[in-house]
This record gives sequence, C-alpha cells and structure tokens, in this order.
Amino acid sequence: MRVEISTPSGPAVAEIDRPGDAARALLVLTHGAGGGVEAADIAAVRGAALKEGIAVVRLTQPYRVAGRSSPAAPDRQDEAWLASIAALRRRKPLAGLPLVAGGRSNGARVACRTAVASGAVGVVALAFPLHPPGRPENSRLGELDGAGVPVLVVQGDRDPFGMPPPGPDREIVVIERADHSLKRELPRIAQAVVEFVGGLV
Repeated sequence: MRVEISTPSGPAVAEIDRPGDAARALLVLTHGAGGGVEAADIAAVRGAALKEGIAVVRLTQPYRVAGRSSPAAPDRQDEAWLASIAALRRRKPLAGLPLVAGGRSNGARVACRTAVASGAVGVVALAFPLHPPGRPENSRLGELDGAGVPVLVVQGDRDPFGMPPPGPDREIVVIERADHSLKRELPRIAQAVVEFVGGLV
C-alpha cells in the first residue's frame, strides 16, 4: 500500500507492507541521501522481515519526493521524519506495534537522532556514514552513541565512510568485501536485521 503523508517539509511517501498474519513489530526504513527505498539491502530486509511477521514501511522523505538529491538541514529532516512516524503509528493496522526505526546511510543518521523522540525500541543502521570519505576527523559517532536505544549497525569492511566501533547497546555486523552500497551477502544482512528486531520484541 502506497500512502502520502503530510509533513512540515512537504509530502513523504510510505510504502506499507504487512505480513499475512498479525504483525509483531513495525520496521520503518528510509533511504540514503541521494538514493531510494528500492536499494538492494532495504529490499532484502523487507522480504525477510515480512516472512517473520514484521510489518515494513519504506519511507521516501519529502526532499526526495520533491526530486531533490540533497537532504534538508538535520533539524528539518528530523522534524519531517517524526511527523511521518507519528502518522504511521496512528494507522489502525500499525498502531500499538513495537517500532524499530532505521535506514541506510543518511537515513540511519536520522533514525539515530530521533530514536527516543519517535518511541522506537531500537535502530537499524545500514551503512552508517561514520565520517565523510577521507575525513575521519569529522566523526558522526555521537549520533550513534546518543541514540538512546539498542542499535544494529551493518557495515561493509570496504566502506569509505568508515567502520563504527562496538559500544554499549550497539552491535556491529561486518560484511566482508562490501562497500557503502551493501550489495554483497544480502541474505546475511537481512537475517541480522530480522534477528535484531526479533530480539527486541
């Protein structure tokens, strides 16, 4: 089901998929800065999660709906994300389900920054961009550390955006020979996410 959601930054688009039986959790995933929700890792996670009774929403943020490739400022991006999450959680089939928020790359940053405010019980971070390529001094580790909920990071060992370290309430799954696109070992990526969500709910 494809649904348009009003946010302070314009419409977002949610693609909602529910399992055949009653869902036991809600997983909301969003894209990277210039990408879309059709990314290979997001698609793999969607398929595996549905088989395990987890409802999945793939959310296209307002700036991408509007045709822009660069995200809005973080506060505006977070505001739109929180508005989208609130609207989704008011929908009858999804209301009351434990929420796990997540995304790939820039979307993972949004999910971390807003985890507590959204009411998420955990965050899935696919290809978290720890720092810009070649600039490790500009670390975004604080966003991971400040998530306030358990975080699963799935990261390629050849990702030029860096490798986040393990930490309290943070699990790191390393995909060998994978870069930032995370197109290798898709079944393993999907299984790691499903197991993480299952462990939370």
